[in-house]
Amino acid sequence: MKILHLDTNHPLLIDQLNALGCSNDENYTASKEDIEKIIHNYDGFIIRSRFSIDASFIDKATRLKFIGRVGAGLENIDCEHAEKKGITLIAAPEGNRNAVGEHSLAMLLSLFNKLNKSDKEVRQGRWLREDNRGIELDGKTVGLIGYGNMGKAFAKKLRGFDVRVLCYDIKPDVGDQNAEQVTLEDFQRHVDVVSLHTPETPLTTGMINNAFINAFHRPFWFINTARGKSTITADLVNALKSGKILGAGLDVLEYEKSSFENLFTNNEIPEAFQYLIQAENIILSPHVAGWTVESKEKLAQTIVDKIKAKFY
Repeated sequence: MKILHLDTNHPLLIDQLNALGCSNDENYTASKEDIEKIIHNYDGFIIRSRFSIDASFIDKATRLKFIGRVGAGLENIDCEHAEKKGITLIAAPEGNRNAVGEHSLAMLLSLFNKLNKSDKEVRQGRWLREDNRGIELDGKTVGLIGYGNMGKAFAKKLRGFDVRVLCYDIKPDVGDQNAEQVTLEDFQRHVDVVSLHTPETPLTTGMINNAFINAFHRPFWFINTARGKSTITADLVNALKSGKILGAGLDVLEYEKSSFENLFTNNEIPEAFQYLIQAENIILSPHVAGWTVESKEKLAQTIVDKIKAKFY
C-alpha cells in the first residue's frame, strides 16, 4: 500500500509500515488544496489534526482504503461520508488514555491543594500557610461524564483513593468495578467533582452551559481534558463567580482552532478568557493531557497495529 503522512509522528510509525512493505511518503507543509491534487495516488493517509477531512477531500481520494488519525477522536473527519465510500477509519484512543487519566488526576489534586497559587506566592517571598490550606480527595464523589477509554483510565487512577466514582454516559451498561453508572439526575445530585471525557459531537458541543451547571445540587469542581467546545466559557465563568463551580482544570478551551495547534485565530482575547487567566482557582494547560513522551510512541504503535490487523 502507498501511504501519505500529513503530520509528523513517532518514527516507529513509518519504520514499521516500511517493514510491512508499505510505501510511505511524507508531506508536512503543503496546503490542503495541494494535497487534494495528489491524494488520488494513495491507499491511505495518516493525520493528526492538521486540517479537516471533508467530503470533497474524500471524493478526490479515489483509491483510498483507510484514514488513520494519530489521536483519540475523529471529529476532524467526515466519518459518515468516508464510511459510505468503504474507507476504514482508524483512531488510537488506547494510545493516550493513560496519559489523560494521569493529567486529569494531576489537575484535580493541584486544585484541591492550591499548588499553582502557593508556588507562585513562595516564589514571591510570600509564606501564606493558612491561605493555602487544601482539601482532601478522600470522601468525595467524583463524577465522570463519558465512560469510554479516557473516562475508564481516570476511574482506574482513582482506585487508590477512598472516593465514590459515578459515571454518566449515553450508552447503557458501561459501568464497571471502577465506576457506577447512574442517571444524569442522580449524577447531578451527588457529585463533588465533574470530569469531562466525551468526544466532540453535536450532542456534546456547548453541553456545559448555564442550565446544565445549575442543575447540580451542590457546588462542584470541574475538569475538562476532552474537547474545549463542550464548554461555554462565559457560562463557566458565571458559575465560577457565583461559587457554583469551585474551581476548574482546563486542558482544552472553547477558543482552540480545530487543528489544536493554536489558541486564537486573531489577537482578540475574549472577556471570559481574561477572567480565567487571572483566577487563582483555575489551572490551564495547552491541550497536552494526552501528550506525553510515552503516549507519542503508544499512539503510533496503535495505528500500526490496527493497519496490520485490518490489511495484513
